[in-house]
Formats: sequence, C-alpha cells, structure tokens
Amino acid sequence: MRREMPATSGFNHVAIITADLDRLKDFYAAAFGGEVTFEMAAAGDHPRMAIIDLGGGAARNAFEVDGSTIIGDRRTQGGRGPIDHFALAVEWSLFFRDPDGMELEVCCSAVPESG
Repeated sequence: MRREMPATSGFNHVAIITADLDRLKDFYAAAFGGEVTFEMAAAGDHPRMAIIDLGGGAARNAFEVDGSTIIGDRRTQGGRGPIDHFALAVEWSLFFRDPDGMELEVCCSAVPESG
C-alpha cells in the first residue's frame, strides 16, 4: 500500500499577542535560549512584532498590543483564546506559564527510541 506524504512539513510557529514584547523576548531568551530572528516596529495598522526562534523549527511570532485589548483571563482553562497552549519537544515534560499567562508545555516524545 502506498503511503501519501503529509501536506505540511511540520510545525512552524505559534502567533500570540502580548502587552510587553520586550518582557516576552527576555523570558524566551532566558528560559530556552530563544533568539529574535526578526523584529519590526509598529507601522500603520500592523503592531510591533518579533519572531523568536526556539530551535528545531519552532518559533513564536509575538505581536505587541495595548493590554486593554487582550480579552479573557488567560490564566484559566478556556480563557486563553483560540490557543490553549503549545508544546515544545524536549526529553522531559512539564507545564508552566509565560509572563502573559499563556500556558506552555515542554514535552517528551511518547515514541520510545530504537536502540
């Protein structure tokens, strides 16, 4: 039986909003060695933004907006908008929150390594 190739090549990024882009960039740099690979100032109706490379093809595209426009209590289940959390692959698992209350997961693979 012929197996079809996936239509995508894997995870690329998760886009989020924040009221403090500098704080968020500092957090991901300290926690994961995240590197800002692109940043732009606000222009017209496009907010200030940064792309933070988290390694392995994973990135955060973060847009800075006025905090009063962010709806919902992101520290409660279901109050985080369309993104509940996202996961980054590592050799261990845990859940935590970033400075804006977004729940994150770093998770180990459930597939045992062959050896």
